Amino acid sequence: MKNLVLVVHANMQNDLADQLRTIKCVKDFTFSEVQGHGSRDAKDSFLSMRDRVVGYSPHIRVEIMLEDEHISAVLEQLRSVVNHARDQGIYWVTPVEQSGLL
Repeated sequence: MKNLVLVVHANMQNDLADQLRTIKCVKDFTFSEVQGHGSRDAKDSFLSMRDRVVGYSPHIRVEIMLEDEHISAVLEQLRSVVNHARDQGIYWVTPVEQSGLL
């Protein structure tokens, strides 16, 4: 089992949610609001004046637990959504050592 984590601009949330709901191996996913800080944000045309003043842009963090064999296929489908819009998403994959319900 793996945890696929993506961080993308907040304006991608609806498109990502729509795409994730169509992928059969994705049972659940979580969105969290996060702030993107860095030199790249200064060139971000989607930043509002407020964002330029405070120095960060709104992003979302997406977490998806997947079986190992589904990671590549899910990433391929998500690339079309992220690259089409802005090519500003990043991702990483980490092993899940244990999971369950509380």
